[in-house]
Amino acid sequence: MHIYRADLRDLTGCLQLDASYETEHVWQITQQQEGSQVVTRFQVTRLPRAMQVQYPSWSEALLAHQQRGDLILVAATAMNVHGYIDQETQPDQSLAWIHHLVVGPEHRRQGIGSQLLARGLQHARQQALAQIMTAVQSKNYPAIQFLQKHGFKFSGYNERYYRSRDIALYFVRGL
Repeated sequence: MHIYRADLRDLTGCLQLDASYETEHVWQITQQQEGSQVVTRFQVTRLPRAMQVQYPSWSEALLAHQQRGDLILVAATAMNVHGYIDQETQPDQSLAWIHHLVVGPEHRRQGIGSQLLARGLQHARQQALAQIMTAVQSKNYPAIQFLQKHGFKFSGYNERYYRSRDIALYFVRGL
C-alpha cells in the first residue's frame, strides 16, 4: 500500500469507490425552548435495524479541489485506489478542513483511514496550522467513532449543510 499525492488519473479511482456505509446508531437531535433559552441535545440512539446510507455526492467538488491545489492523497496498490483524503488548508483560520476521507468497503478496518488521516495531520502541522476540522452526517456513526478514536471532539452542528437535509456534525482536533 502506497500513499501519495493524487494526480488526475487517480481521481477517477477515488470517484469509483463505494463510500456508502452501514450504521446501527444515529446522533438524534432534540431542541426545546426553556424560558428564554433554546436547549439542544444530542443522544446516541440505536436503530431497530442496520441502515445502509449513501454518501453525499461530491464528484464535481473533488476535481475543483484538485485544480486549486488542495491536498488529495490516495492509498493505492497496483493502480487501484483503496481510499483517499481530500483536505483544504485555510491559513487565515489556521485550520485544515477535511472534505472527504473515504476508504472502499472491502478495505475498511485495515488501518488505511488512520494512515491517510495521519498524513493529513502531518501536512497540516507542516503548514503550521493550529487545528483540523471536518463535518459528518449525524447518522454516520462509524465515522463519528473513527474521529473520536483519533482525538476529534464534537464542536457544533448545522441543520442545512447537506443537500439531503441531513444534519452535519462538526468535529475538531488541535494539532
